[in-house]
Amino acid sequence: MKQHRYLPALLVVTLVGTIMELDMSVPSFPDIAKSLTASESSVQLTITYNFFGYCLGALAYGPLSDRFGRRKVMLIGNTIMLAGALGCAIAPNIEFLLGSRLVQGVGASTSVVLVFVIIGDVYQGTELFKMFGLTNAAMSTFMTAAPALGGLINRTIGWRGNYATVCGITLVSLLLMACFLPETKGERAKVTVRQVAADYRKLLSSKEFLAASVVPSLLFAAYMVFIASSSFLYTDTYGLSTIGFAGHLLIIVASFAVTSLFASKLIGVLGGPERTVVYSIATTVLGIALFLVFGEGAWATTGPIAVFCVGFAAVYPVIFGRSLAVFPELQGAASSLNMSGRALLVTLLTGVASSLFTGDSIVTAGVMAVAVVVAAPLAFVKPKQSAADQVEAEPVPEAG
Repeated sequence: MKQHRYLPALLVVTLVGTIMELDMSVPSFPDIAKSLTASESSVQLTITYNFFGYCLGALAYGPLSDRFGRRKVMLIGNTIMLAGALGCAIAPNIEFLLGSRLVQGVGASTSVVLVFVIIGDVYQGTELFKMFGLTNAAMSTFMTAAPALGGLINRTIGWRGNYATVCGITLVSLLLMACFLPETKGERAKVTVRQVAADYRKLLSSKEFLAASVVPSLLFAAYMVFIASSSFLYTDTYGLSTIGFAGHLLIIVASFAVTSLFASKLIGVLGGPERTVVYSIATTVLGIALFLVFGEGAWATTGPIAVFCVGFAAVYPVIFGRSLAVFPELQGAASSLNMSGRALLVTLLTGVASSLFTGDSIVTAGVMAVAVVVAAPLAFVKPKQSAADQVEAEPVPEAG
């Protein structure tokens, strides 16, 4: 294992740009709209396009890495992300920016899918869980810092500075990967399109897998619906400065990140995975209900959304763990399908919300409520072979 002693730090670096690129850009949305003479709805579509690209990439990278190796696919995928980030930084109009966000999403999904596959290649047992915990902690830290950093960069050098920063981070991580990332895939699998399609078909025919996959994906999509409209709500509707908005977004993101960080301990405190599902789903429903009823101001929005995020972060490792345990022999395919499906739901829900957005919170709250209402009953569909014991102590890694 000594030959991989620098691998944890390298993997964290490869995730930094992917984790920060979204939350860093959100504080810039009003300035992007003014600079490119674009509508609020079209600027919100930068998230929709980004996740549509992520959806396409996530389906492909797992099987491709089995066939061609982790290192080669990581380098190619992150080169695509670099090209997309550069395009965002120099975009002359909203159409160019949307296209660049699509390309960036295709590339960004590489690290999110393959970092955890690489961890599975190299580590086993307690070391594996320790690596998942370390990676989650790092991701949560960067996710929490991104809104404030994005607001500061936007105020200092403008909205293009945020995309340029992501471009620089991606370039550094790509160079480090080129120099130091080892190939962790031993024997290459002979992957065929027919075989991959058969694996996906088997997963999609299982109601237990579908339920366990859809719940965290819907809750994440609801969260992204809020993120997409948040800058316009706080700065235009509520009258906050960019820095003030970044502070509120920091609270919301931190409520998710901190809960995620201590999710495994929280499961024990709440009495096990099944009770955690009950309490957490109730918390997400409460948060959305409060947002629907009271979400007419900055703190009246931040408080309920933070409550929603706490419930979502607590339930995530339990439900996501179920999805991987339904067919243990298909964990790689299940992970890719989870991430791709999640990106597709984000694409659809943010697209609907942005097209209906009128400047107040009612559309955002309504779309989020629909997602939560659909997800809540599905959270109680248990797989025939419960994964509860497997996920009780380990947080499962989050993606995009």
